[in-house]
Amino acid sequence: MTDAQPGRPTENAMRRALKRARDGVALDTAEAAVLLQARGEQLRDLSASAARVRDAGLVAAGRPGVITYSKKVFIPLTRLCRDRCHYCTFVTVPGKLRREGHGMYLSPDEVVEVARQGAALGCKEALFTLGDRPEDRWPEAREWLDAHGYDDTLAYVRAMAIRVLEETGLLPHLNPGVMSWTDLQRLKPVAPSLGMMLETTATRLWSEPGGPHHGSPDKEPAVRLRVLEDAGRSNVPFTTGVLIGIGESYEERADALFQLRRIQRQYQSIQEVIVQNFRAKPDTAMRAMPDAELEELAACIAVARHILGPAARIQAPPNLVDAEYALIVGAGIDDWGGVSPLTPDHVNPERPWPHIDQLAERTRESGFELRERLTVYPEFIARGEPWLDPRLLPHVRALADPETGLAREDALPEGLPWQEPDEGFTATGRTDLHRTIDTEGRTGDRRADFDAVYGDWEALREQAAPGMVPQRIDSDVREALAQAADDPTRLSDDQALALLHADGPALDALCSIADDLRRATVGDEVTYIVTRNINFTNVCYTGCRFCAFAQRRTDADAYTLSLDQVADRAAQAWEVGATEVCMQGGIHPDLPGTAYFDIARAVKERVPGMHVHAFSPMEVVNGASRTGLSIRDWLTAAKEAGLDSIPGTAAEILDDEVRWVLTKGKLPAADWIEVVRTAHELGLRSSSTMMYGHVDQPRHWLGHFRTLAAIQQETGGFTEFVTLPFIHTNAPVYLAGIARPGPTTRDNRAVTAMARVLLHPHITNIQTSWVKLGAEGAAEMLRSGANDLGGTLMEETISRMAGSRYGSYRSIEDLRAIATLAGRPARPRTTLYGEVPAERVAAAEASDGHLPELLPLAD
Repeated sequence: MTDAQPGRPTENAMRRALKRARDGVALDTAEAAVLLQARGEQLRDLSASAARVRDAGLVAAGRPGVITYSKKVFIPLTRLCRDRCHYCTFVTVPGKLRREGHGMYLSPDEVVEVARQGAALGCKEALFTLGDRPEDRWPEAREWLDAHGYDDTLAYVRAMAIRVLEETGLLPHLNPGVMSWTDLQRLKPVAPSLGMMLETTATRLWSEPGGPHHGSPDKEPAVRLRVLEDAGRSNVPFTTGVLIGIGESYEERADALFQLRRIQRQYQSIQEVIVQNFRAKPDTAMRAMPDAELEELAACIAVARHILGPAARIQAPPNLVDAEYALIVGAGIDDWGGVSPLTPDHVNPERPWPHIDQLAERTRESGFELRERLTVYPEFIARGEPWLDPRLLPHVRALADPETGLAREDALPEGLPWQEPDEGFTATGRTDLHRTIDTEGRTGDRRADFDAVYGDWEALREQAAPGMVPQRIDSDVREALAQAADDPTRLSDDQALALLHADGPALDALCSIADDLRRATVGDEVTYIVTRNINFTNVCYTGCRFCAFAQRRTDADAYTLSLDQVADRAAQAWEVGATEVCMQGGIHPDLPGTAYFDIARAVKERVPGMHVHAFSPMEVVNGASRTGLSIRDWLTAAKEAGLDSIPGTAAEILDDEVRWVLTKGKLPAADWIEVVRTAHELGLRSSSTMMYGHVDQPRHWLGHFRTLAAIQQETGGFTEFVTLPFIHTNAPVYLAGIARPGPTTRDNRAVTAMARVLLHPHITNIQTSWVKLGAEGAAEMLRSGANDLGGTLMEETISRMAGSRYGSYRSIEDLRAIATLAGRPARPRTTLYGEVPAERVAAAEASDGHLPELLPLAD
């Protein structure tokens, strides 16, 4: 929009920016804003350099001289929306739909019929487009979903994607608008690619009355950027782009492109960037706004190419370029997007698609061959895991050229079952790792895909830097100590931070206060549990950067246990007196969401009396998303299968500033909180944990403690708080030079003491970890406010793979000795801190010290 722009750049500024573009020098935002205004001969200069960048990228991708497109059908699942974009004609209202004889949503039969007709014409993509969460605005939408048995619009999207896969073979590409992290987990298994336009990062266009996005909650730029980041964290091949000419300045337009570059650099998840020009439409609030000119579109494409680089796939919709194909190709695109021989562009209905033969001819006139691709780009097909869900691989492979990853143009889609892989629970790999980790160690210090699975390490260093700066503390530590001794529930945040930073005599005084509080709250007995850890697989692609346990399925240390092996290990544990098995595993792409039910059921069938303490909140979300169940329904089913309680692991630090440095794809803090709250409401109690000493600071510890205390006051469901010092030795984030080498002794004492102080009186049991700290370290924590030593474990691979030096098993006598070091008696407990039956105590005592000979398990 020219009336929103300042004066044109000077000739010197344009000349300098063009030279930097020609020379391949990285542009900054100011230079990009200048180049966005290139017109005439200046635009031809800019386009020529952009085209060279594009051509180099196509050569590197193995398809020089090729521009791609996707042959698709357009499925407008619903035209209702909770947003009010001032330029949109796609969205309508319930009354108009009724007058035109339409339902609030396309029916399942209508969806499948469109897809079936498209398949007959050789289409391979089913583009689902719809308004954002219409049920939040329109009662008619809510009523339709309720009547048809769907919790929300996204549940219907998921169901229809599966029907299209199974009945027609078309590959769904889903554009449902803003999605949460959990939504992405729900939809990734049913679609090879998803998308959402960024459009702009100009917040004022959303926040100010009269702006094109005012009154549209889903158009806040920060919200949309979060979706792009969550898609990257979730390894979702994602389509996005910018909409130009809606009132943004050139600087704001450039900023949007740089934001896309930032996200792509960090996650490598953006499969294509659409550069789309605004076209005014009648009957909209912006009907009088001038269209974005085609030279403006070309300049933006060229600048996008320079900013995003040769590997980016940049697209312009061919029905919006007024036959100026050569101008757009010359500016640096390498894709025309989806083109349909069947359905109109429902977003721009006044602009018909070009015939594919015509598009091929016009592309050829510009010196390029037009080739069909699938909705998911070849690069992501080549990457394989974790970018494509195993249930989608047969559908994608049926349509993809095995050599190029492009579409097999002669292939006609056919419906295929959408089902779990056949492998399931097949014992594979190093299944004796639980035993040999202590004798032979791990094969290497890092997994084979170290440089890819965790994201861009350099970008991560920049992201982590602010959080690693210590906070200055001005509060009086003596005043804080006095308050902690008098009434710890009244500690202010400033006082708590002062104590978390305490050292020397102040730290000694804090630990003494915490120890006194422990004695007054739970007495002197140190508790422990006879338990066995069973980590049923370490195959995982979540990308947790602190985790040295996760492996690719092809790595030398990778393994998966069979159900019989899981049950055998539980039975062995029962024979030696255990009351609990603690079971967690990696997020294995081949294990179905019902696998967790099978695991719990296998243990209960073999050992009915065993307490099944299993499945972290991350595993719960994974199971729910794979089955399509809600968190509540999935946990209910797990409880029916035998689950008794859940570990509160996967918490790390409940602050997303830290979490997104520690992990690429693990669940956000809000989702962790939702899972544990829901579990508690269903009667499934949990532990709570905090892993510290990496890229965190005491202010993060404080926030974590406050969050746990608030949840406990609401639900009462936490059994204990477990301190988890970060083991750095083999942790990827440490090997990359980003994290600290674990917490100091001062940190361990301060965290343990403040856990006792800040969680009082809500969480009364504070557990320390002998596997991470050793006997002397654990005894010191018992003198600093802790009252629990955790379990005998019997096997422990997670900390040992990370580099812990303290073994995988402690006998009952060993645990009693640690308590003695602290000057305290010890007694066994159950998972829920109850009395252990005499028969279990006797079995444990009789077998104590003989576990290493008993536990190795032959395949």
